[in-house]
Amino acid sequence: MKEKKKTSAFFVLMGYAGGYRTLTYLSLILSAATGVLALMPFVYLWKIIREVIEVAPDFSKAADITHNGWMAVIFSLIYMLVYFGALMCSHLAAFRVAGNMKKDLLNHIARLPVGFADEMGTGRVRRIVTEATSSTETLLAHNLPDMAQAIVTPLAMVVMLFIYDWRFGLACIVPIVLAFMMMFRMMGARMAEDMRKYQDALENMSNEAVEYVRGIPVVKTFGQTVHSFHRFKKSIDDYSTFCLKYTFECRSPMILFTMFINSAFAFLIGLTLFLTNGGAATQDILVNFLFYVIFTPT
Repeated sequence: MKEKKKTSAFFVLMGYAGGYRTLTYLSLILSAATGVLALMPFVYLWKIIREVIEVAPDFSKAADITHNGWMAVIFSLIYMLVYFGALMCSHLAAFRVAGNMKKDLLNHIARLPVGFADEMGTGRVRRIVTEATSSTETLLAHNLPDMAQAIVTPLAMVVMLFIYDWRFGLACIVPIVLAFMMMFRMMGARMAEDMRKYQDALENMSNEAVEYVRGIPVVKTFGQTVHSFHRFKKSIDDYSTFCLKYTFECRSPMILFTMFINSAFAFLIGLTLFLTNGGAATQDILVNFLFYVIFTPT
């Protein structure tokens, strides 16, 4: 028998959105558009720098500075408006999804046997009903639109990096590649497994905390304070041990990632010195160098 294809989590969530699912798709399109709009002010900033250097020292010949400046401002405003529209659409859909999921979940729990909550733990049930459903709002309202922007923006940036001067573009790409090589050491299947263990430890600690607080009157009555606190403390210790272990494992890759991602200036300066061969920089090299110094931190 042919195995049934597994439905992705995104389409499962869209099933709770109803007529609002269109807003989710619209938010992704608008967010992707902001990935390009956010870079346009840098284009006009580069034009201003180029014109200033070309007419120096007679700056009265710079006729397009005002125009380019206003274009940079206009594109910045357009970017903010489009991004606001994207977040508005994503939030409307996300709140509808979270609300419908919580209603369905509570209706389902109401039909379960009475001993279900005691067996599973009231803390775990509460966490699933409140936090798990609310986390879908973060995913749909923020993470997905930001992901769409995060995909388009680097692609548009790579194009811009190589349009003006491929040599400076390559100098900017090298540290980025090295940085993400370090990032990939902290991601992948291993990270998924670590996140599963993290959620389990957090869930267990939350469950033990609720059970401990609820049982305080009984604990005091029968004098079992130490025994009851032991389970709660163990869950805290397990959570703390895992978090510290995971943090120390990520320490070196994260340090290297931060170092490489902020070292583009060193590559740009080194390339400029190589191109000028220790002499004076030409106008084209100077213009491109200044543009990449301003653009690279993005």
